[in-house]
Amino acid sequence: MIENNKVGVGVGVMILKNNKILLGKRNQDPNKADSELHGEGTWTMPGGKLRFGESFTAGAEREVFEETGLKIKSVEVISLSNDIVKDAHFVTIGLLCRDFEGEAEIMEPEEIIEWRWFSLDQLPDLIFFPSEKVIKNYLAKKFFQDF
Repeated sequence: MIENNKVGVGVGVMILKNNKILLGKRNQDPNKADSELHGEGTWTMPGGKLRFGESFTAGAEREVFEETGLKIKSVEVISLSNDIVKDAHFVTIGLLCRDFEGEAEIMEPEEIIEWRWFSLDQLPDLIFFPSEKVIKNYLAKKFFQDF
């Protein structure tokens, strides 16, 4: 049973360049991977919790910069998912970014140990499930699928 029975809201940003997606490898240590939805040791897109009063775009810009050092110029909402584990529940807003400045850097080395570009047809095996839903929605050209 979830203690506080509250649903959180998060953003996941699908950054694409030359038909490749930027994914970060989460730390294997659950205390360092820093997610209420768990996902230690998986590959994830940049993202995180939306702050009170923050727009989807502002949240995406902040999270991407904090995690990668990239400055995104524009995003569009492409996906919505309902992400539930035994002790947490989040609604994830998936955003697509094709216009950004900079090169991805490891800004939070305790949480994300590596950033890498993957072809959309050669994705890694272990993808953080909220990120995987955004990718699946994008590839299926669907906004929401009840996985």
